[in-house]
Amino acid sequence: MKPTIYNAVPVKPVSAISVLSVLFFALLFISAPSFAQSGEKPAIDNELRSALLNAVNDATSFEDQFAAQVWLVDMSTRLKRYMKDDKKRLDFLRMVHQEATRADLSPELVMALIHVESGFQRFAISVVGARGYMQIMPFWKKEIGRADDNLMDTRTNLRYGCTILKHYLKREKGDWTRALARYNGSLGRTKYPEKVMTFWEKYWFIDHR
Repeated sequence: MKPTIYNAVPVKPVSAISVLSVLFFALLFISAPSFAQSGEKPAIDNELRSALLNAVNDATSFEDQFAAQVWLVDMSTRLKRYMKDDKKRLDFLRMVHQEATRADLSPELVMALIHVESGFQRFAISVVGARGYMQIMPFWKKEIGRADDNLMDTRTNLRYGCTILKHYLKREKGDWTRALARYNGSLGRTKYPEKVMTFWEKYWFIDHR
């Protein structure tokens, strides 16, 4: 089911692919925003810190071979103009699929968020120091006692980012507008959530029905 957060401009849906009947067995319940715009450090609580640490340490991931192959072919075609190298593109998509699924998030929505946050630039750094594909603030490494983590490493960046987004989606009881605004550090405003959802509708949406 497609999350609705505002009245989007109608677009033609991408061809339906109803094969992603993925079994989610690792739900993550915490995280914190990238604060790519404000640079403000959020209040830290012990539950958030502990859960993020557990998420980073947990190396397990679920992969449905057939579903992943179908998804990879579709997404690779869409991503090619932003990421030319075939191997890098497929490796990246595989990790997005695994990390989003691990956090019980839509891989396509994660793709839209990355599109907005970094334009698929692995080494992107914002004016306030947010890093990588999902624009993670470095202070999180110290907060969970993992100062040596490399936020430019693709899987590390995706794991932090997906955990962060999942936490705020849970905190906001499924309200994507507020969850995405928290991720961006712009709670109370709708510009960023609307932009992510527009990119999702325009570039990355798949109807799983």
